[in-house]
Amino acid sequence: MNDTSSILPSSRPFVVSKSSVEPVADSDTAMTRLIFAYIGCATFWLLVGTLVGEYLGIKFAAPDIDRVPELSFGRLRPVHTNTVFWGWGSLAMIGLALYVVPRTSRRRLHSLPLAWIALVLINAAVLVGDLLLMAGVNNAGQEYREYIWPVMGVFSAGVVLTTYNLLRTIADRGVEEIYISNWYIMGALLWTTALMVIAHIPTYQSTGVSETVIQGFYMHMGVGMWFTPMVLGFTYYFLPKLLNKPIYSYSLGVLAFWTQMVFYSMIGAHHFVYAPIPWALQTIAIIFSVGMVITLAAGTGNFLMTMKGSFRTVGRSYSLPFILVGVISYFVFSLQGTFEAFRSLSQVWHFTNFTIAHSHLTMYTFVSFLIWGGIYALLPRLTGREPSTLITGLHFWFALVGLSLYGIALMIGGTLQGLSWISGAPFMESVRLLEPFYLWRAVGGTLMFLSHLFFAYNVWCMRPLPRAGNERETAMGAAS
Repeated sequence: MNDTSSILPSSRPFVVSKSSVEPVADSDTAMTRLIFAYIGCATFWLLVGTLVGEYLGIKFAAPDIDRVPELSFGRLRPVHTNTVFWGWGSLAMIGLALYVVPRTSRRRLHSLPLAWIALVLINAAVLVGDLLLMAGVNNAGQEYREYIWPVMGVFSAGVVLTTYNLLRTIADRGVEEIYISNWYIMGALLWTTALMVIAHIPTYQSTGVSETVIQGFYMHMGVGMWFTPMVLGFTYYFLPKLLNKPIYSYSLGVLAFWTQMVFYSMIGAHHFVYAPIPWALQTIAIIFSVGMVITLAAGTGNFLMTMKGSFRTVGRSYSLPFILVGVISYFVFSLQGTFEAFRSLSQVWHFTNFTIAHSHLTMYTFVSFLIWGGIYALLPRLTGREPSTLITGLHFWFALVGLSLYGIALMIGGTLQGLSWISGAPFMESVRLLEPFYLWRAVGGTLMFLSHLFFAYNVWCMRPLPRAGNERETAMGAAS
């Protein structure tokens, strides 16, 4: 039959076209170069860190792939985690914050030179820290603080300079109110500055118990008071901007902020339930973990209610699908962390691969997806150059499907692993149980790494051109 429907088109495009970006939002080329430098360096560290993670995932399925000491699991695993934490996540978040804070304060950034110095310091810390970790020089295996204190001192100096720079920008703001984004961003910077001092002063960490308590505090605060407030902060800016509507409730944002500040500061010890630390400290951590449900409901509800009635817009945007996944993941996987704090469930899941799944689900589908959403929202508006629609779709789906395979495999495998230990079965039985799940972990990790290559290509496509090139491109667009 040759008849075509009057409702459906005779041919459908391979990818849905996206809405074009607004005209370039800021003609300050120096600021554009600075922000792109942060995002470009962050993208480099994302590729390095996840390439190491990809290799480690392969090692689980083929443990005898090499016998090089510098490439052993014990040395490469902290290279992977610290690179994606302090290289990818931190630099990308700071780059976005350097745009959001001045825009919401209606002032130029206090000092461009300070921002460039901070970029150099943070990059130097990650580079030297990784080389030392591969050489076997580390902070005695303290998770997420394996870099020795001189290296973290350099990183902290970069954070302190950034804090001062943005704090001065907010102090000189041209509006009376401090926008909710800046509450979160400055909360993250101020908390992290204090956290670095607490975590790396060795005088009161003289015993195993004191070191364990500080480690739990640091490990969870590093996630909950650095990454979480920062990504939520710039989401409070980009989401209303992209939807062209105000945030649903300023009051819910304030409630989520203060409950985050109160409850999150005491939940680190829930990682050491049944450990030889005070029972009361464990119980307080569990209670405060439950209190975080208030924060999650207020924050997630605020974002979703802002999106209500605008979901058609999501499909026409480069960045909103990433933000939507990030917002939902914020609630689901943070709530998962609350359940993990309960003693009955901790008994099954702690020290198993379930914990590995949880950490990736939170840091990836929550933090990284919101960062990607912010980058796709910002760079086209700064440079006037858009990403590839097809490559953006491949980035989104490879990342989401890959992480789903990774997370589901390790959650199932980790649960079986914990139940095997509880039953008293020989340890090697739990190792054999995990063999098929390690294979799926490697498959999912490969898809995730491929998605990062797509993202890096898009970042290159969105790079700022020399000023004359931008003008010619604008003129050609107007002529067409």
